[in-house]
Amino acid sequence: MSKKIVLEVDDVSMKFNLSKEKTDNLKEYFIKLIKKQLNYNEFWALKNVSLQLQKGDRLALLGPNGAGKSTLLKVVAGVFKPTEGKVTRHGKLVPLLELGAGFDKQYTGAENIYLYGAMLGLDKAYITSKYDEIVEFSELGEFIDVPVKNYSSGMRSRLGFSIATTVAPDILILDEVLSVGDVKFKKKSENRIKSMMADDVSVLFVSHSLKQVKRICNKAIVMNQGQIINAGDIDDMIEFYSNMMEVDAGDSD
Repeated sequence: MSKKIVLEVDDVSMKFNLSKEKTDNLKEYFIKLIKKQLNYNEFWALKNVSLQLQKGDRLALLGPNGAGKSTLLKVVAGVFKPTEGKVTRHGKLVPLLELGAGFDKQYTGAENIYLYGAMLGLDKAYITSKYDEIVEFSELGEFIDVPVKNYSSGMRSRLGFSIATTVAPDILILDEVLSVGDVKFKKKSENRIKSMMADDVSVLFVSHSLKQVKRICNKAIVMNQGQIINAGDIDDMIEFYSNMMEVDAGDSD
């Protein structure tokens, strides 16, 4: 019996208009905008992308910088609305894209746990029940009562990861988030993701580490210039991508 499909990306294309005009200030930009004097170049970040994600599958997105991987993740997450095509999600989706991007820097880490949790759709009672676990996993200790504006980017990312992974989603989106923190925290983060996958969570994963991709994923697509150029089992796709990029799959850690 075939597995349940949790995500369908149907012929999705994403166009951005890149301004050709050089403007020295915002006022000049708006004057040209009102007078319709701005010219644009069309840039298709995605072109006719289709895929399905089945329950329990962990799908890696491989490709060089600018291939469209992060754009595709943002379209799936609902950050971008596709120019063409549609995305259908079946179940709860949690995107781990830019960890801590929703934090209010004037608030403490403790206050941001509730703020960020609410943005993820968690109610206050659930966040309270997970509060100690979040703080412990983030390893922030007494810094949890310090305003986030005083945090390093690594501290913000650790807190964001700790909050987001308390949820039990059907679909988890990961964009380079397992590169957060020191070696010890990276290992701990990867183990947490693996424990979530044990509950048949489906994963879309982007990482520059082919070793990490191989440890986590069972399938992959290879992207280039906004299109899917190959898809299949993880070992075959890593070999295909390595040959395409002329790198050794064992060199990327």
